[in-house]
Amino acid sequence: MTTEETNQIENEGKPMRSVIAEVLSEYMELQKSKSEPAYKAELEEERRKRETLERRMNELADENRRSKERAEEAERTSTIRTELQRLGVVKVDLAYRAVKDDVGRAEDGRFVARDGQSQVDLRDYLTKFVHENPELLPARMTGGSGTTLANRPTGPSGSFDLDRIKPGMDPRELEQIRKEIARIALQPGN
Repeated sequence: MTTEETNQIENEGKPMRSVIAEVLSEYMELQKSKSEPAYKAELEEERRKRETLERRMNELADENRRSKERAEEAERTSTIRTELQRLGVVKVDLAYRAVKDDVGRAEDGRFVARDGQSQVDLRDYLTKFVHENPELLPARMTGGSGTTLANRPTGPSGSFDLDRIKPGMDPRELEQIRKEIARIALQPGN
């Protein structure tokens, strides 16, 4: 451009700088509109990745929470069953099912049970429960109505040889062997 052309443009009311600025602005808009679809696609891809990662994080957090709940339940079950066994309960499964819903963890981390409106230490609660339900403990007396105690001889009796027991043997001898087996079976520690 010559000086005359520049002067002519300036004379029209627009300085050269503003014309150049307009041209550059139009060029930048054109470039932006050309590259915008690529940016949008990239942004969309990044958004999908972020959503996938957030979903996976939520799944892992849920899995972690469930694992902690299972571990807590296993520890609670183990503690209750162990304490019931220490108290001499024979029917541990039955007793556990009866008390499991009352047992929880206190703020300080120890196991407690709800006893009415108050919280009681687990051991105290289970002790009270076992005393109220003695049928869960081992029987105090063996036998029951209709059982008879065999007369136990105090002295040693004749021993017998298992090889002597044969089909067709003398019925009196067979009866003596039966009595001897019953006597041995009724001895304490057998």
